[in-house]
Amino acid sequence: MRKSFVKDLRKFLWCLLALVPMLARAGAPGAGSITPNFKDANIRQIIQAVSAATGKDFILDPRVNAQVTMYSSTPLTAGAFYQAFLSILEVYGYIAVPAGPHVVKIIPNANERVSPQIDLPKRVSSTSDELVTQVIPVKNVSAAELVPILRPLVPEWGHLAAYPPSNILIISDRASNVYRIMRIVKRIDRVGNQDVDVMPLQNASATQVVQVVNQLYQGQAAAQMGRTFKVVADPRTNSVLISGDPAERLRIRALVAELDTPSAAGGDTRVLYLHYASAKVLAPKLKEQMQELAEISSAGNVKGTVQAAAEKNALVWADTQSNALVITAPPKVMRTILSIVAQLDIRRPQVLVQAIIAEVDVNRTNDLGVNWAAYSQVDKLPLGGFVEPVGGTSIVDLVDAAKNPASLTTSLLEGTTIGIGTVSAGGISFAAMLRALRGNDSTNIVATPSAVTMDNHEAVLKSVDEVPFVTGQYTNASTVTSGTVTPFQTVQREEVGTILKVTPTISATGHAVMLKISVESSSVLPNSVSTVDPTTQKRSITTNVLIQNKGIVVLGGLIQNSQSRNHNGMPYLGNIPVLGWLFKARNDQAQRSNLMIFIKPTIMRNQREAARESGANYRYMLEQEGALPPQQFPPLLYGEPTPRLPPLPASPPASARKATPESAPAKPSPAPAASPAQPPPQP
Repeated sequence: MRKSFVKDLRKFLWCLLALVPMLARAGAPGAGSITPNFKDANIRQIIQAVSAATGKDFILDPRVNAQVTMYSSTPLTAGAFYQAFLSILEVYGYIAVPAGPHVVKIIPNANERVSPQIDLPKRVSSTSDELVTQVIPVKNVSAAELVPILRPLVPEWGHLAAYPPSNILIISDRASNVYRIMRIVKRIDRVGNQDVDVMPLQNASATQVVQVVNQLYQGQAAAQMGRTFKVVADPRTNSVLISGDPAERLRIRALVAELDTPSAAGGDTRVLYLHYASAKVLAPKLKEQMQELAEISSAGNVKGTVQAAAEKNALVWADTQSNALVITAPPKVMRTILSIVAQLDIRRPQVLVQAIIAEVDVNRTNDLGVNWAAYSQVDKLPLGGFVEPVGGTSIVDLVDAAKNPASLTTSLLEGTTIGIGTVSAGGISFAAMLRALRGNDSTNIVATPSAVTMDNHEAVLKSVDEVPFVTGQYTNASTVTSGTVTPFQTVQREEVGTILKVTPTISATGHAVMLKISVESSSVLPNSVSTVDPTTQKRSITTNVLIQNKGIVVLGGLIQNSQSRNHNGMPYLGNIPVLGWLFKARNDQAQRSNLMIFIKPTIMRNQREAARESGANYRYMLEQEGALPPQQFPPLLYGEPTPRLPPLPASPPASARKATPESAPAKPSPAPAASPAQPPPQP
């Protein structure tokens, strides 16, 4: 124990003797150099010496503790001594963090990332061990790709990261190492050979050729060869783009040229099963396209007579039963046809068009009048009277009905009719009639036709009655049956009701619909005289409108308000108060008609949206069916079930809605049709 104490005491005295001259020179005015020599000295003692030499104040972390040995054969300035002190800290795992103009913190390396440092200096020293945070811009290569290359050169406690949006590197380390990383990045960040070769192909597919080349140079063999090129396909121009080292580009060009050779058979045959388009409609258009391509190829290719002849002999026909196209054409034409079919055979969105036809009609009629007559029964000479039809009936009609009850009609019984009179055999006969009639007709019609159709396809919805109209008639005198001449009539039946015709066109953005609409609402007037040649009322509108998806717009409207008064009476006498009622008849009529047509389109882009709309309408019909009042009496047909809508069928799974591959003849199952009855859309 005493020997160990003596040994430590000797070491302390030796260090003290070595420091006294150095401290004396540092504290003396004009001192310019220090020659530090330490052997197994505690690092805290060295920090005291550095503080005395540089005038800096040090704050030590409790974990700072080490035995340091340092030999110096040449004198050092205070600044050089401080740099040597930073190197000592690096060797023993500590860092010096400035905390002010003259204050320095000594902490372990583990706290380096969260400690303030010298941020973004204009010049990074190549020999200093100060902590530095620097941003390194990268111009020609990817900064993110440099991180895994440079990360092994940075200590574990250091920081190195990339910011891809600005293509920069952020590094935090000692200045000497940061300087080294900056030199390495500068050497790597150079503009390489950016030339690109474009090879248009005549026979092969650019996409397939690129796949073959990439597969050839994949794996461990490609890594050993040091692949320095990149191959990309441009399907639009059927070209192969090659970039990289000139020698590598030349070798790849030769390989692509070998692959771009015509087929040995001179053509190819493909069978394409269409999922959405019609093969019968598409085949004639593809024939025209192939003929145009053959003419263009023959006009611009004089030497390739064999290939031009093969393009002219290309065939395409449709198999309507399987909705498939059978195409025989050279590879170049085949690629064009396949690209056209792939872009045309797509699921087209559907449009649910809902219309509201609201019509309110009110007709009011008032008839009031008095008729009277007096005449001699002997010679039947009229003595006087006032005869004017009131509501289509006069005193003469009542007298004839009294004489001949068989001639009584229902029109004579309408309204309130009061008649008085006397009929004498040899004297004067007298008859009078008071007739009052009021009519009040009101009509409220709300029709909500709706239809589902595909984009650019017309949909027609009719809810009509076929009403007969006489178009011609004649009597053939030579045709006599039982002494009666038989007339001949020609009758044509016309549709009367609601007719909706609509052709939707979805905009390029998919948020609006242009509708070509024709709406017609007609009806037979209730006061038509003939059942074969009735009078109809027709309201129609034909227009083109642009509506937002699920928006409502009014297509048109018709508002009419008319009023008429018809007063017939005897001059002068009809104007006498009270007594004048015996000499006049009045008829007043008022009509109001309101018609509005609204439209609402709903775009259904996929099967899920179509199923949602169909389900909503199906549930609406189920609710309407459930709202019917129950039967109060037992049914007369026992055992006969009441027809009911079945529950809503489940939608097909997502896998069943996917399009089948081209090689499979199976066709996708059709989407469930929308319910024909639709609830009225809510404005």
